[in-house]
Amino acid sequence: MKIYVAGLLMLGISSTISAQPGNSVKDTIRLSLKDAWQKAEENSRHIRINTINVDIAEAEVKDARRERLPEIEVKGSAEKASNIPIYENGIFSKPTQHEVIHTLYRAGADFYLNIYNGNKLNLKIKENQTLQKIKDIQKEQSVSDIHYKTAALYLELQKTLIFRDLIKQDITDQKTQLKEIQTLYKNGVVLKSDVLRIELELSKRKMALVTIENDILIAMQKLNIILGIPDEQTVIPEAPFNQWNENTTYNDYLKLALEHSFDYHVSEQQTELSMIKLKQVKANVRPKIGMYGEFYYANPQIFLYPYNPYWYSLGIVGIKASFSISSLYHNTHKVKAARLEFEKEEEVHKDTEDKVRQRVKEAYLRYQEALEQIKVAEANVAQAKENARIIRNTYFSQTSLITELLDADIQLLQTKFELEAAKIMAQNNYYLLQNITGVL
Repeated sequence: MKIYVAGLLMLGISSTISAQPGNSVKDTIRLSLKDAWQKAEENSRHIRINTINVDIAEAEVKDARRERLPEIEVKGSAEKASNIPIYENGIFSKPTQHEVIHTLYRAGADFYLNIYNGNKLNLKIKENQTLQKIKDIQKEQSVSDIHYKTAALYLELQKTLIFRDLIKQDITDQKTQLKEIQTLYKNGVVLKSDVLRIELELSKRKMALVTIENDILIAMQKLNIILGIPDEQTVIPEAPFNQWNENTTYNDYLKLALEHSFDYHVSEQQTELSMIKLKQVKANVRPKIGMYGEFYYANPQIFLYPYNPYWYSLGIVGIKASFSISSLYHNTHKVKAARLEFEKEEEVHKDTEDKVRQRVKEAYLRYQEALEQIKVAEANVAQAKENARIIRNTYFSQTSLITELLDADIQLLQTKFELEAAKIMAQNNYYLLQNITGVL
């Protein structure tokens, strides 16, 4: 009875310890791929940086638009003036001092409103808007990249977990088969070497399981880092799924890429930016027109003669225009350089289009290859199962050797690995294709 009570107490203590929140970090959590994407987005510094860049670009657009408003300045001054010496008999003679009003005050405001400046302000606003579009695209690209990177790590962990289940099931089958062969050995039907060979293969399976367990820990840590959760946290992906569309053709993917590809659209905006800069350089040879005004209070009145020590006010409004003659020859090579830059960006854009087409083609072919490999692997598994069944029957009926039995078991296990690896590779290539086309 004492032993029974002590056992219950120990069970209660262990239950209490395991229920404490301090051990929650080692709890197992199950994550879908969408949940993993959300966590990766929340913890990605690269996405945060691009989000800040978008905010900066948006602020620069608003700042450029504010330049349409007039420039207004308020100013004031207080001055002391000396008498004016007058040299009636030459500068080396003693001058006479002409009395002036010694204290001068002035307070006022002026403004300038740009009416026309070669359309430079509109071009600057358009330039900042183009830069904002580029930042928006780069932000979307960073989200897509983190989605693909997370998916790749998620699938890698999923694959190693599947491999572990396969090797564990195979170890169980090998143990059962070992018992059967040991029974035959005791009955003198098979040799001791057959038992030793089976035990050796079982030992290799167990070592492979250790390697796979380590692969799981490594893959899980990589995934945990990108998700922003502790390394010790155990993450279990959802059951494997085949989420791909086999009916989409290469031309469909290429059309998607030209509509949504991040590299393609960044290059497109860079070309637009070079065109804007060319227009900005051409605007240097255009006139400038603006409205200006000034209003001030001043003391003394020295604007009109005769002067007097009284306050007065004055307001001036006008329009002024200017044109730089030197810009006609200073701007020639600047325009040429800007035009060449635009032509270069056009070629870069065409080159980017070629690279996008090449990447889509390569990813599509690898994706189709993986789908075909799944069909081949499924057939191989069926054949390996039948072959293993036949060899097993013939071995236990003493018509085949132990080596043939071992080879059949290894081939069956290998084909199962190849089938699961092909499924994971097809899913990975599908996400890669979506990332390249800009729709992930």
